[in-house]
Amino acid sequence: MEANQTLDARGLNCPLPILRTKKALNTLKSGDTLKMVSTDPGSLKDIAAFCKQTGNALLSSQQSGKDFEFFIRKV
Repeated sequence: MEANQTLDARGLNCPLPILRTKKALNTLKSGDTLKMVSTDPGSLKDIAAFCKQTGNALLSSQQSGKDFEFFIRKV
């Protein structure tokens, strides 16, 4: 999957991955996709809840080793 922007939030703990994701999405246009990579296991629930609350589309979430990768489409 291709992304318009990538956010590396590895090494950051809650709530920083969510705050950085929100800030990155604010720089994108509607329909653009953000790839966010985190090492915080809490990101799995947090990103899903964030997308549901904000209306942004969580296109995919997967774990790759210690990394959690998310693709989010801005509404």
